[in-house]
This record gives sequence, structure tokens and C-alpha cells, in this order.
Amino acid sequence: MRLTPWLLGLLAFTATGFAAQPCRIEIVEKDDGWAVPGVELRTIHGARFVSDNAGLIAFDLPELMGRETWFTVHGHGYGVKADGFGYKGIRLTPVAGKTLKVTVERSILARRLGRLTGAGLFAESQKLGEQHDWKESGVLGSDSVVTAELGGKLLWFWGDTNLGHYPLGIFNVSAASTDKFMPPAKPPLRPPYAYVSERKTAQSELRPRGVAKVPGDGPTWVWGAVTLPDAKGAPHLVASAVKVKGEMHAYRWDLVEWDPHEELFHPLDTVWTEDAAHPKAPPIPEGHAVPWTDQAGRKWILFCDPFPILRTPATYEGWKNPENWKPLRPATAAATPTGEAIVVHKGHIAWHPWNRKWLAIFTQKGGKPSFLGEIWLAEATDPTGPWGNARKVLSHDDYTFYNPVLHPEFFRADSPVIHFEGTYTSTFSANKQPTPRWDYNQVLYQLDLSKPPFADAK
Repeated sequence: MRLTPWLLGLLAFTATGFAAQPCRIEIVEKDDGWAVPGVELRTIHGARFVSDNAGLIAFDLPELMGRETWFTVHGHGYGVKADGFGYKGIRLTPVAGKTLKVTVERSILARRLGRLTGAGLFAESQKLGEQHDWKESGVLGSDSVVTAELGGKLLWFWGDTNLGHYPLGIFNVSAASTDKFMPPAKPPLRPPYAYVSERKTAQSELRPRGVAKVPGDGPTWVWGAVTLPDAKGAPHLVASAVKVKGEMHAYRWDLVEWDPHEELFHPLDTVWTEDAAHPKAPPIPEGHAVPWTDQAGRKWILFCDPFPILRTPATYEGWKNPENWKPLRPATAAATPTGEAIVVHKGHIAWHPWNRKWLAIFTQKGGKPSFLGEIWLAEATDPTGPWGNARKVLSHDDYTFYNPVLHPEFFRADSPVIHFEGTYTSTFSANKQPTPRWDYNQVLYQLDLSKPPFADAK
């Protein structure tokens, strides 16, 4: 039988397996084989591959299959040692269908569990025929989160949110709910978000929508979300909403309440609008809401960013009346064990029942090597401080990680493990090569307080 040139070409293409069968590259941590998400491999000619939430990369470049290839390794706290010329990378020979392993060393205290938001959390795995049950949300990027519990669910509220259909996405708060869950002990992380969504038409795709329709021009952001009982014991999920314009210039603050049926924040009262007589906003219950009981047994909500700036009674009526708000003088720094003062930017505090201390997670202002990418954890016996034993737990190479937040809903009295997340973005840095899929998204980390240097903290 005589084969046509076309059929011969087809058989030759199929035999190479370039298109149908990538090379499977696993990124794992030295010693225990922890799968490491968010590690980038970059070729000499600029092709970039980033491990997904399962720590996998599907390598599919036809021009490098079967050839020894140099990959620069970059992982913000995960990497390899430099060679004699100072290059930090590895040599691999990718082969279609073969599994290769890249072992990296961790130089940070926290361990990366994976990305919480954005698209393609398992894109590399799916190219390799795995994680096909994972469903995309339509969200490409999410800024800064606040959470609150209501009706047995945890509600998540994000700031500006990128969608795929147009450069302008959601600028009036996106939202999702989850049943109460615990993050996995190790990757892969599969955040079970149910986004508040809508269809523009009966035939269009389900698309996340905004949930804070506060009047005025510019984006709306919500802060200080908390569920409080009223005088009859009924729960109310409330927050403060700020309207911004220009270069993040705030010009209006409102108190808002969540309607669980409409899945919307509705304005209750405008606390401040910028004008000639009132050029500066008064103290507002913004930042993150933290419950606190004083020595007399009175219950309060502390509003913190990262340290307490204002307190209100822990009731719906007490929160709603500005006459009940008591401004606090927040700390501005935390001390290391050697006494060095670390200037704080933004963050969050929470009580940890395991070591019976208050913990503060925060971004260092003017840190190195990243101006707003160095993350510290500090401790105190009182939520107002003083804050000490500050340790750097996370570092970035010319990248930003802002508005970090602890997850006390995951804290356990019998476990030293804590979790925190923050916004990973090239904004406010000199980095001109944002990490594909990961940029402008929330990344979750895990930290074990029973290990050095926190081993003696309890």
C-alpha cells in the first residue's frame, strides 16, 4: 500500500506527541516532597511556565522537546542554589509523556498552599489530563478580601475584580460563599467558592456580579464586615463602604447592610461626604472587624488595619450609632526579638487559642527586597499591644503582597497551624513581568507556630 505524503506527515506529527502529550514537570520542596504552586520556570528565549495549585507544569514547546534545556527557577521564597556564574536554574530534557521532577528549597517560614482566586488554578494539571472536575468561575483577578459568617456560611467580599469579557470588570465588590471548611494540610488547594453571579440573557454564561450598589462615581470597596445581633437577637451582616476616585482618593463613607435574599449591600447611612467644611473623614469602622471581650466582660468589635483604630459595641444598634464609636490610638510598628522596629503598612490581628496570644500579620512599609512585599507576624498579650517577637514569614523579589489577612475561622485550640492570605500583584513594584494567571489574585499560606523560630511561643 502506498501512503500519501499527507498521511506520512500526520503519522510523523502524531508520533512526536508534541501537541497531544506534554511533558509533566512536578515542582516539589526538598526533604518532604511538598508540591509547590506558583514556581516559575523560564527558558532562555523567554517562554514562561508557572506551576498550578497542584505544583504541576505541562511543558509543550515543540522546539525544545528532546533537547537539554535550561530553566531559570523563580518562586518568591522557593528556588535553587546559584551555579558558578550566579545563574539560579536547572537543566532538563523534556520528553512528551515523561514525568520530570524539580526540587526547590524554601527560604521563607510560611509555606504556599496555592492560589485562592483567579483563572486556571489547575490549568497545567488539566493539560495533563488531571483535575478535570475543577470548574472555572470566570474571575481572572481579585483584590483584597474581607469575610464574615452568616447563616452557617462564610461570606467572602473582594474589591476590584477582573473578568474575561472586558478590561473593566467589577468595581462594586464581588462576593462568594462557602460552607465552613478547612484548607488541606498540603496542596492541592481547591477553594469551594459559590460566587454571586447573574446571566445577562437566558443564553449567556453565568458571570460574577457586583454586590455593593452605593450611589456615586468610582469604585466601591467594603471594609469591616461583621455579623452582629440586634436587641432581639437577630443577626445583621454589616460593613462600611467607601467610594473612591482618581488615585484611590476616598470622598464618601457609608454604613451598609447585607441583604441575604437579594445578595446585595444596601446603604443605611452616609457617615461622611467630602466637602469644604469636612475635608477629612472622621474615624470609621473600617479595616477588619475583630471581636474582643474586655476584662469587665463587655463585648466589643475592634476595627483594625492591622492594629485597632476604633471600637464599637458588639451589637447592631451599637455599631450603627457613631456616638458609640471610640477612636483608638493604633500602634505603628512591631518589635523584633532584637528590638528593631518594623514599620507596618496594612494587615490584620486575631486571637489564637493554641498559643493564647494575639497574632498580627502585616506588610512591612518600605521593606527589602520588596517595598510592599515583606510579610511579618508579631505577637501580643493584648490587642492594643505592645507587639513583639516580630518575624518575617514571607518575602518577595520585587513584587507586592498587600492587605494580608489571617483566617481565625481556621484556627484550632489543638493545632499550631495558622493560615493567611494577601493580594499578590506587581502594582507598587518595579516588576514589569507580572506572573501569568497569578498576578492580582489572592494567595494562601500556611505557618506552623510549633516550629522554629516560634517553637517557644506557647
